[in-house]
Amino acid sequence: MQKPDFWQDKEGAAKISEELANLKEEVSQIEILEKEIKDLEELANLSDETLQEELDKKIESLEIKLKKEERKTFLSGKHDRGNAILSIYSGAGGQDAQDWATMLLRMYQRYCERKGFKSEILSQSFGDAGGPEGRIGTKSATLEIKGSYAYGLLKKETGVHRLVRLSPFSAQSLRHTSFALVEVLPEITTEDEKEIEIKPEDLKIDFYCSSGPGGQYVNKRETAVRITHLPTGIIVTCQSERLQGENRKKAMKMLLSKLYKLREENQKKELSEIKGEKISASWGNQIRSYVLHPYKLVKDLRTDLEVKNPEDVLDGNLDQFIEAEIQLK
Repeated sequence: MQKPDFWQDKEGAAKISEELANLKEEVSQIEILEKEIKDLEELANLSDETLQEELDKKIESLEIKLKKEERKTFLSGKHDRGNAILSIYSGAGGQDAQDWATMLLRMYQRYCERKGFKSEILSQSFGDAGGPEGRIGTKSATLEIKGSYAYGLLKKETGVHRLVRLSPFSAQSLRHTSFALVEVLPEITTEDEKEIEIKPEDLKIDFYCSSGPGGQYVNKRETAVRITHLPTGIIVTCQSERLQGENRKKAMKMLLSKLYKLREENQKKELSEIKGEKISASWGNQIRSYVLHPYKLVKDLRTDLEVKNPEDVLDGNLDQFIEAEIQLK
């Protein structure tokens, strides 16, 4: 940054400045923790029983902060610090699966609220109304999540999520199993964009009216954008913005993320074939079961972590699962 020509490349300079700011913040956090530890040592050496309750509270608070900093050591991937694009697709199970996708969408929105992340629905495709309350399910939805370490924390949520419950869409209240696929992509950087070449002739771009559950939510203007990447068949949509141009820009960002992820997966597949490792199908990669009947349990099939309060988990309390996930090698 001391170089005279540093600001000639504004984009590169902004990136380095941001990196420096992040590093300074990390150093500052460590210095604050060191000071708190010294203060606690001094407080503990006073041996005053009247201060014990205050000391215990300060120790508990410090442990939480230390755990938060410790978690960052597991989030050192290229995109871990950045934003995330999370998509949910209803699977086998009809209206139950579409309702399950809506429940998952709310779960991740509530998780973002708890973490102080900003989340915005970029696109949502609705199913048919059903059940005694006329509930409208979700065929697919995409969330843009902005916040420090959003991708690093959520990346291992990718996979199939399974729900077992008494179906609200069954007249006989039968037990039903539903599936939904969650896909988490990083928001790629300008540097990544340079590595991915997209030819204009490879794109099919359609404009349409934003979909909604009906009534006041239906947009009569063709502001929503659907982009199809013809060589790969990847389709992305965005309908969150009022202006067509903004939706197109966000849709292109989603497409770049998907193409970047596809390239990474192909590279891993080639490496695995060289090593002779078996590649499992992504849709068959069930990662977590949420059981609401005949007993209550959420179990992660990778970490074997179990929580007997599924309502709390579905309300966005995912910290236990995510902390266990990010420590997986």
